[in-house]
Amino acid sequence: MDTKLRKTGWMPWLVVLGTVLSAGQAFAHHGTNISYDRSKAWTKKATVVSFTYANPHPALFFEFTNDKGEKEKWGAELLPNPAALIRAGWSRAKAMEALKPGTPITVTIAPAKAGGTVGLLLKMQNEQGAEIVTSGGPGQPPPDPDAARPAP
Repeated sequence: MDTKLRKTGWMPWLVVLGTVLSAGQAFAHHGTNISYDRSKAWTKKATVVSFTYANPHPALFFEFTNDKGEKEKWGAELLPNPAALIRAGWSRAKAMEALKPGTPITVTIAPAKAGGTVGLLLKMQNEQGAEIVTSGGPGQPPPDPDAARPAP
């Protein structure tokens, strides 16, 4: 059958199709830094609603009282993936303990450019002001997306 496929010309097309399909999935998620507006970052005292330790990025769900006295619920993506968090000493067990529902925190968020109540977690502190997690991982400064770009 392999010989038949080669004679009919299907084998090269199957290889190309497989490569294109796998490349699309590999690059599909890598728009995190372009999706959020760091120039409009804000900081608020908030309360943890839940924390999801999942791929491709963990997510924090929290609420705070806005300037009008209304409760707002937000979701924030963490830039490091679970593997990076583990390498930095931030295990699932540690995260679930430190970020139990009801835990008071202070968050710095870069809101989504598309609007809504979602953003990128740039920094998170506990009640004592100790940094819990940044978008670079526990105790790491947030990565600068422009640092890797060559100067014009």
